Amino acid sequence: MSGPGPTPPPPTDDKSVSELIFDVSEKASTLIREEIELAKAEVSEKVGKLIRGSAVGGAAGVFAAFALILIMQGIAWLLDEEVFDGKAWPGFFIEAAVFLLIAAGAGYFAYRAFQAGAPPVPEQAIKEAKLTREMLEADESPTLETKK
Repeated sequence: MSGPGPTPPPPTDDKSVSELIFDVSEKASTLIREEIELAKAEVSEKVGKLIRGSAVGGAAGVFAAFALILIMQGIAWLLDEEVFDGKAWPGFFIEAAVFLLIAAGAGYFAYRAFQAGAPPVPEQAIKEAKLTREMLEADESPTLETKK
């Protein structure tokens, strides 16, 4: 009696060169599309954070400016009564100098904040692209000549 039946022939994994090239180009284009999508997502996330931060910072600045105006006005009149014997102008010049110092500090802070967030570069996508390129360059796949 013979065995359980004829065994099927082993599957052939031999693909033609054109099929291999098509597979590689298809996978490479998919990889590039995914890298572009990662870059878009990363840039839009950073831009969104910059916009939200700017809006909240602007609102805070408006309220702080109104509060400072009232506080500085009160201090100017206090200096007028207590220090300058009824002369209002020196107190207001002192207050103007304080306002300029505050504005310089706020401008420096805003400059540093925008330097930290701009330009919105997709750092993760660039890192992934470099790693992919290094991996592809380091991969020593067999050439067609060895398949002969």
